[in-house]
Amino acid sequence: MNQLEQLKQYTTVVADTGDFQAIKAYTPRDATTNPSLILKAVQKTEYKHLLEKAVKDTAGKSIDETIDHLLIAFGQQILNEIPGRVSTETDARLSFDTEATVAKGRQLIAMYEAAGVSRERVLIKIASTWEGIRAAEILEKDGIHCNMTLLFSLAQAIACAEAGAQLISPFVGRIYDWYKAKTGQEIFGADDPGVLSVKKIYTYYRKFGYKTEVMGASFRNTSQILELAGCDLLTISPDLLQKLADTNSVITQKLSAEVAASSDLEKIGMNEKIFRFQLNEDAMATEKLAEGIRAFCADTVKLEQMIAALK
Repeated sequence: MNQLEQLKQYTTVVADTGDFQAIKAYTPRDATTNPSLILKAVQKTEYKHLLEKAVKDTAGKSIDETIDHLLIAFGQQILNEIPGRVSTETDARLSFDTEATVAKGRQLIAMYEAAGVSRERVLIKIASTWEGIRAAEILEKDGIHCNMTLLFSLAQAIACAEAGAQLISPFVGRIYDWYKAKTGQEIFGADDPGVLSVKKIYTYYRKFGYKTEVMGASFRNTSQILELAGCDLLTISPDLLQKLADTNSVITQKLSAEVAASSDLEKIGMNEKIFRFQLNEDAMATEKLAEGIRAFCADTVKLEQMIAALK
């Protein structure tokens, strides 16, 4: 049994891609997309027709509407390949606007439902800013489930859980990148700072009975993935899924609710003041959150430029 098959015994495997062929090859339960992945996908010949169709179907309408149609088209295609849920991201430029994020989440779900897709099969991805977390709290009460992304700290994770978010996506690889850049050292295995961050969040959630799912994301190597075997979900890029599929060495479960329950972590009260202060005290989380929002905004602008050239 290869490592991918073994991992699926402990953890729900999610494909981190907009590439349908890759999704079909690795049989994940769920799939996640983001502006960067959609931009990458539509530059491939086999997916360009989706972009062209979205432009045609929204002739005379705004570029924003064309992007929404494109996101739904990708989501529908992905859902044809998986039994579970697809994550569709809101515009990162709304990351500090609660009302606009709520409106966008409701709009995307309405478009999915109009296309015959149940809201239970969609997660709306929102950046884990204070404003984004408040938007998720409102959407969850509407029965619209959220995937909180660009998450780098325990403070963000606690605020998301207390808001009732369905799922969080703590970013392992980007945390690793930050520490590697700062120290010049590559830390692998159980001591990897990204791995340690997700383990702490998972342990905190399970110890204190939060229902929010933890989905480790943004991996740089298979070592990071295997150290989190047992996490609720792990979203993995096609190249790393292939490496796991090509390797047969035995893996072991690293995370479990039983072990988490016996940890000595103490509960942290959370409100806006505590959230903002703790995030500010964490230079890595502050920098990576801001950088991630900027990067997703930049890729959304590139996608808008591609669409404008076709209109």
